[in-house]
Amino acid sequence: MSSVVLDLHYLPSLEYFCCINQFDNIIIEQEEYFEKQSYRNRCHILSANKAERLIVPVIGGRKKIKVKDIQIDYSQKWLLNHLRAIQSAYGKAPFYEYFIDHFEEIFQKRDKFLFDLNLNLLKICLKFLQIDKPITFTNSYIKYSEANIKDYRSVVHPKKDYKTNSIYQPQEYPQVFGVSFAENLSIIDLLFCEGPNSKNIINQSTRLKVNI
Repeated sequence: MSSVVLDLHYLPSLEYFCCINQFDNIIIEQEEYFEKQSYRNRCHILSANKAERLIVPVIGGRKKIKVKDIQIDYSQKWLLNHLRAIQSAYGKAPFYEYFIDHFEEIFQKRDKFLFDLNLNLLKICLKFLQIDKPITFTNSYIKYSEANIKDYRSVVHPKKDYKTNSIYQPQEYPQVFGVSFAENLSIIDLLFCEGPNSKNIINQSTRLKVNI
């Protein structure tokens, strides 16, 4: 049985799910300090001919706060803006109406902590992708050296080119906007566009036997 330890992202990218796709068990890091300008509170969707960044504002993001304790800043209108951006980008996508209510239900819970929001979104995305794997959490921040545990923390990162990681190999699918295919967006781009075929795309996009 193989396991992977990952940081928890907001509406993760295809590369992130290709990481998960290689392993039997998922270990989520909850003891690390929150890292700003990472995917922990941001994602990319495809709006009219461009990739648009969505950021969840947090309280105390510049301080040394554990990621499980970082709180969402609801004084800003990010939630309404995100839902509007998603509707504008994917309202005409084939499977938008099938999935959007499930995502809105999670958003409307208004989780206090970013970790809880991200985890709820991850679980619903795994359900839609029909990826059923046990999720556990770290109890302390340690280095993993066991042969059956791969450490992918911060491997998927806005400042790192996915091509250097050899985890994700883009498989094109029809998108709502754009002339050329936009690679490695948030998983919602794939779900809204491909629906039940999304798992097949993830399987085709996953490079196995990665050494990092």
